[in-house]
Amino acid sequence: MYLPPEWPSEVRPPSVPDWETSAVAWLLDAVPPDYRAYEVLRRHPIALARMAIYHVDSAIEAARSGYRGASVDLKSHLPPHAVEAVLDVYREEGPRLVRLARSIQVVDRALRGEIFTPTLRNP
Repeated sequence: MYLPPEWPSEVRPPSVPDWETSAVAWLLDAVPPDYRAYEVLRRHPIALARMAIYHVDSAIEAARSGYRGASVDLKSHLPPHAVEAVLDVYREEGPRLVRLARSIQVVDRALRGEIFTPTLRNP
């Protein structure tokens, strides 16, 4: 079975019985810990995936906003090297969040029954 490159290694392929259990566990790691208290999200992985998408999309926007404002917001409170270190955190966290969002999206698609097929890409 083909899986897209964004497929998370922690989630078993949809061709494996009960793969959704690994998807739920992985998705719960992508959202705030309080989400674990809601049994409906475990029973309905599509709902959990949707909430994870919104949560991570919000985190991406927050990271972008934080990056844009960090220099101005922090320059009078931190030395320049610390401000640069904070910007480095944003430079790492932003792409990580984008990768996570893409992985959540493909898991969501699989939960909805989509079968993935390889596509040819131009070099």
